[in-house]
Amino acid sequence: MKKLIAGNWKMNGSLQANAALMYALLLDASDWACDVAVCVPPTYLSQVQGLVHGSRLDLGAQDVSEHEAGAFTGEVSAGMLKDFGVRYCIVGHSERRHYHQESDATVALKAQRALAAGITPIVCVGETLAQREAGLTEEVVKRQLAAVVHTNGHCISEIVLAYEPVWAIGTGKTASPQEAQQVHHVLRTQLQAASQHADRVRILYGGSMNASNAAALLAQPDIDGGLIGGAALKAPDFLSIVAAAR
Repeated sequence: MKKLIAGNWKMNGSLQANAALMYALLLDASDWACDVAVCVPPTYLSQVQGLVHGSRLDLGAQDVSEHEAGAFTGEVSAGMLKDFGVRYCIVGHSERRHYHQESDATVALKAQRALAAGITPIVCVGETLAQREAGLTEEVVKRQLAAVVHTNGHCISEIVLAYEPVWAIGTGKTASPQEAQQVHHVLRTQLQAASQHADRVRILYGGSMNASNAAALLAQPDIDGGLIGGAALKAPDFLSIVAAAR
């Protein structure tokens, strides 16, 4: 199973900066041993679709509506994302759960909408610092994943899962390779109980993976790639992570 490195640009970018970044990434694409995607703001889907067309770089989105269509101003449906050639879509990122109060059930529905449109959801799970310090890490991530399993049933083998400890996102802190592997193993075991095809699910690590720690994290047996934040905006850093994913 190939590893997956997915960049999450968050609310960053401009037409000029995007073009420069994509040019730098695509110059290196012939050397990639893993799958690579960039998850961009919806305003830039058209631009980046044109830039990656015919390349090895997949296009991703950062969110999708739980609704199929209708009077939901500001929302973007899975069908709309599919029109732009979106291959992956992040759902349940901790910033969405926190700032927009997205529940486990909402995240599960968003994953369902993506799957129905032929888009692979990158389902994020993770605990806060307070939850970790209270010894609740396994309980939290298993609850978050269980909601997605319950809603999507046998289709669960078609998702990508991302473990993102909330305390390590954008803070410069990161779980040690051993800490990350422990949680990934818990998630893998839960997936295996839910589907006989669970071994095809890639579990990414998403807590401040960068050029200096990527190799050690990616060497763990249950870490199948990374969901990259800040480092995804700097071509040399992102490409260093991609190079480590062999």
